Amino acid sequence: MGTVKVRLFARLAELAGTRSEEVEVGEGLRACDVYRLLETQHPAIAGLADTVMYAVNQEYAAPETPLKGGDELALIPPVSGGDSCCSR
Repeated sequence: MGTVKVRLFARLAELAGTRSEEVEVGEGLRACDVYRLLETQHPAIAGLADTVMYAVNQEYAAPETPLKGGDELALIPPVSGGDSCCSR
């Protein structure tokens, strides 16, 4: 048992109304389970789980990655658009 610091980026942070949260984790809790928990607390992010990228301790990770106390989980929505300087 312990806590995981969850960081939400871009659109997820806007929809949830927060950029970070602390979540209690138990044995076997995975990154995707934490996202599902956050969906219940922030219904505006519901339905976006399939588009989110996960990072655990600043390394990209699969949604099924198990978490332990002290980990940092980043939830990163897809990024689109923008004018690239290299495309000119």
